[in-house]
Amino acid sequence: MSLTIASILAESAVRFPDNDAVVLGDLRLTYSQLWAHAKQYAAVLREHGVGPGDKVALLLPNTPHFPLAYFGTLALGGVAVPVHALLKAEEIEYVLADSGAKVLVCAAPLLGEGAKGAELAGVPVLAVMDGGDATVERIDTLALSATPIEAVEPREPEDTAVILYTSGTTGKPKGAEITHLNVTMNVVVSAQHSFDISESDIVLGCLPLFHTFGQTCCMNTAFYVGATVVLLPRFDGTAALQLLVDEKCTVFMGVPTMYIGLIEAAKTSELRPQLKVALSGGAALPLTVLERFAEVFGTNVFEGYGLTETSPVATFNQKGFPPKAGTVGKAIWGVEVEIAKAEVDESIELLPSGELGEIVVRGHNVFKGYLNKPEATAAAIVDGWFRTGDLGTKDAEGYVTIVDRKKDMVIRGGYNVYPRDVEEVLLRHPAVGQVAVIGVPDEQYGEEVCAVVVLDGSATEAEIIAFGKEHLAAYKYPRRVVFADALPLGPSGKVLKRELVAQYH
Repeated sequence: MSLTIASILAESAVRFPDNDAVVLGDLRLTYSQLWAHAKQYAAVLREHGVGPGDKVALLLPNTPHFPLAYFGTLALGGVAVPVHALLKAEEIEYVLADSGAKVLVCAAPLLGEGAKGAELAGVPVLAVMDGGDATVERIDTLALSATPIEAVEPREPEDTAVILYTSGTTGKPKGAEITHLNVTMNVVVSAQHSFDISESDIVLGCLPLFHTFGQTCCMNTAFYVGATVVLLPRFDGTAALQLLVDEKCTVFMGVPTMYIGLIEAAKTSELRPQLKVALSGGAALPLTVLERFAEVFGTNVFEGYGLTETSPVATFNQKGFPPKAGTVGKAIWGVEVEIAKAEVDESIELLPSGELGEIVVRGHNVFKGYLNKPEATAAAIVDGWFRTGDLGTKDAEGYVTIVDRKKDMVIRGGYNVYPRDVEEVLLRHPAVGQVAVIGVPDEQYGEEVCAVVVLDGSATEAEIIAFGKEHLAAYKYPRRVVFADALPLGPSGKVLKRELVAQYH
């Protein structure tokens, strides 16, 4: 039995040949053009020794080069290994060596660190885009004169298609092996049962394509239905707002920080896109942001939940069910999402509805395991369920609410404080633009609640503490407030709390 996610682009090239697949500035590529060119990329990769099962690392921004190299790799039966664009040379070396990459496809602006990392790992480099080292071979120029490969290499459903490195909170990142079945099912279920998306839609592609949310939910799902993806290489609220209007985008997918960026941009602009729907994931969207976005843009935001290891979508406020604000919706088609006792590690003990525990997932979306890390895989997949490390509840109707990360929980004087509870309240203060709540060591209570605040107005530490005290239980409100110019963000726009913990410890 063969199954390959290369079919996502190959099929759309047949079904929607003249639809625009990707747009970047003045460049527009139709599905037939994108697929034909991806097969030329495949031909060049094959000349460089890439065959079935070989790993091709991709250090690329949100430009058409990403889908070209991605689908070129998959067409050969290779494994795509997207690399986070902000990594330094030693971190790139680790990903290349750990994955066993045969070649690195790197954008010219990223060659500074990319070429160094590849040299350290002993991996050859193929560049794309102008402005790089003239001695480095360029796959984009070689592809122009290459004869496209004739046929797609068949793969088995359980074969690894993509290896995505997850930024571990401890130790080195782990390579999550995502199969052809994982991605295909996530895309088909998202397109048919979860998202309201069709061939006539225009999606703003501002989520990084090297990340699972941008890659599967935005690029692959849009390509599957024949929609157009308008690429934005670097997110900026003002630029995104302009592009949404100029390109008549109907679908916006983003992480909470992007929603905040658009709301900010709208304060000084009259521009309002005619969005059909907005989808949020990557991190919990504060209710205040959801409400404000609906008010400013007249568009409802549908929230979902997932992880790299769940390919990524696990739950969604999907079409066919009434959305419940503040929840991440119900389990997607063919997937089970339950709540288990968080304190029991060696087995899965499911809890009744309404009780707080660790979110566990079982179904076609659960990854194969961590590359070269059997112990980590065994700890993550227990009794057939994937342990997410997130705490949440599931109500009688099946709607899931995320409470917090198990490891982000603050234990103050024996009481559990969930940072998200505190953040939701503090965001209602008119001067608070963004906030991250962390635990800092305290002699008396073990840990004290600390709020790191980015102001959107003026307020003192005392005022914010008083606001928290008024709206939160005595053990929950922050006794410490520190002000920052910005919060450190990961590739998916999530706040990197471990960096804040290290900074304010």
